[in-house]
Amino acid sequence: MINPKIIDYIFSSASIQRWNDYPRMVELVELDKQAHKFIIAFFIAKLEDDVNFTHLIEAGIFEFLRRIVVTDIRPDVFRKAIQRKSKEINSWVIEKLKDSLEPIQNGRFLKKFEEYLYDSNMYKKERFILKAASYLATKWEFSIVYQTSKFLTDIENVKRSVEDEIEDYYELIGVRKIALNKKLSRIIDLSGRLRFQKRWAQTPRIPETSVLGHMLTVALFAYFYSKDIDACDKRLQNNFYTALFHDLPEALTRDIISPVKYSVDELSDIIAEYEIIKIEDDILPFIPDSLKEEFSYLLGLYEDKKKDEFLDKIKHNNKIDIVENINDYNLDKYNPIDGKALKQCDKLSAFIEASLSISHGIKSKELQSGKKHIFKGLKTVHDIDFKELAKQIDEEFGSTGQTQTTFDFD
Repeated sequence: MINPKIIDYIFSSASIQRWNDYPRMVELVELDKQAHKFIIAFFIAKLEDDVNFTHLIEAGIFEFLRRIVVTDIRPDVFRKAIQRKSKEINSWVIEKLKDSLEPIQNGRFLKKFEEYLYDSNMYKKERFILKAASYLATKWEFSIVYQTSKFLTDIENVKRSVEDEIEDYYELIGVRKIALNKKLSRIIDLSGRLRFQKRWAQTPRIPETSVLGHMLTVALFAYFYSKDIDACDKRLQNNFYTALFHDLPEALTRDIISPVKYSVDELSDIIAEYEIIKIEDDILPFIPDSLKEEFSYLLGLYEDKKKDEFLDKIKHNNKIDIVENINDYNLDKYNPIDGKALKQCDKLSAFIEASLSISHGIKSKELQSGKKHIFKGLKTVHDIDFKELAKQIDEEFGSTGQTQTTFDFD
């Protein structure tokens, strides 16, 4: 599957500050911006023709990895630099990431990454959608920065520059709908607000991660898992987007930690019922009609008033079925979702959040007990051993020279 070195890269984006030369009322980090971009790109792409969603996912991942490496370059400077020195910059990015990416998919992922960086015509429509989504995510961030930067002499110039750029993407229906503040803009706003909800809110952590950033890390794990099991295109796409949206209702219910959610009798059932009500009242009415049925499926809704995104499901002939062996349905026509594996991806992300913070010396009782509890719940799904991967991750974080607590895996 994925390896500890590239996971360390991914989570480093939670420490990469954005707009750090402007005063901000909240921390804005790269991981959250990338997560928001993926969400916006999904909705824009669903309103377009001839979009390959596997290509959209992969192009987004490639862009994310490149941005992590070149993060010290300001976005406007980077755009100019990539126009004039793209070959040199891309070669440097590949050199930095080569050792981390080469083991993934027996080198196939690295090869495709290289092809993408060197061939600007590869995934051309998907690149344009991602560029538009990146702009809209940046514009959303700037609306926060602007509130605390009005006293700066250049802020109005920045504002005009940001506002003018939207014209570059008006050919996309979704961009026009968002720009005109149509219903879709409510979903973009709702998802963006998940960056304000911090994970493990009851304990200090380094780096802090938001619910929004967590959704993307789970989606990335879902992608690499799907590639490892040779999932069909629809299965890969469903796994990625189910993971990407799995905590979206928490923008309406807040991030209720698992020990509270599951230790109080019947509380989890009450929360589940409330989530469905909020989805029906405050999310689905703002989803384009052509997308509502598919989006409900990705959110985990099934049968009558039931929701569970972590069940193995298929959707065939307009009927959703819970299945025992999802591998028997590895065809696009079945619309499969590996819910059980996505649960492991979710747990793995939480394990990393705890392990990484502990490796930085933040050793709170909540983190240590939470990490141990999460580890016990990790399993092997379709020959992907999530528990073994967690061990490797913990060893990698412990070998960086940072203080690591001794962790009893037994």
